[in-house]
Amino acid sequence: MKDTKIQWHPGFVAAMNLEFANDRDGLIFEKEYNLNTKPLEIDLLVIKKAASVQIENEIGTFFRGHNIMEYKSPKDHLDIDAFYKAMGYACLYKSYGKTLDERKAEDITLTLVREVKPEGLFQRLETHGYPISNPYEGIYHIGGKTLFPTQIVTTKELDKSEHIWLKALSEKLERQDVEELVGRIRRLSGQQEREYAGSVFQVSISANRKVMDELKGDVDMNQALLELMEPELRIRDEEKIKEGLQRGIQGTVDAFQKYGHGKTEIKKIIMEQYGISADEAEGYF
Repeated sequence: MKDTKIQWHPGFVAAMNLEFANDRDGLIFEKEYNLNTKPLEIDLLVIKKAASVQIENEIGTFFRGHNIMEYKSPKDHLDIDAFYKAMGYACLYKSYGKTLDERKAEDITLTLVREVKPEGLFQRLETHGYPISNPYEGIYHIGGKTLFPTQIVTTKELDKSEHIWLKALSEKLERQDVEELVGRIRRLSGQQEREYAGSVFQVSISANRKVMDELKGDVDMNQALLELMEPELRIRDEEKIKEGLQRGIQGTVDAFQKYGHGKTEIKKIIMEQYGISADEAEGYF
């Protein structure tokens, strides 16, 4: 069952950009990569700019040239069918190169990300001859004759100090987790990093309303939250102003029409009064 209320996937893409902050210069990130037809999209495609690029992050040490990442929100299942569906995406990606065999199978990896370990899937895979190794906390490599090198990342088991962004994509954060997340965000200096962090933070607060309510009584935390939410609040204010302006223009148009003024005359009035273009004015009729 898909979780349609909380926008987990944009948060995931932002989290991965932060996870690979030290390696970003050598990578290309393609979110929601389109596989020929619109319904078929890879959550995140990470491409190495050069084969020589070395990635520090534990998740990225597994990467090759083309790296497909599929994210499962807390309410999504990661079962055997979801596993093969993701593998199918990798097959399609391999087959859609511009020339024959342009994308080598051995140069493509598949990473599935989920909060909790998929015990049922692991049992099935091992039963069918796919041994599973655990080289790092929360990171499992699938052995055997898979079509593409495959790993499964369980964010609940990751080291929080190293992977705070992915671990923030949870419905089970404690007050201390949120405080640590806010502290880490406040220490970010780059605008791009803060924007990515803001996306992660929005998912976290949407999924953990109870904890956020608890933090409202903390003066220091309230100040930090206001700082983090300021861009979103500004956007909302701008949207409200725009909506108010549109209602005002429409009211003006309706009033002049009521008293018998023609369209050409009304358009000229609202263009001069509100500083809008002819095309924009046309939209009110």
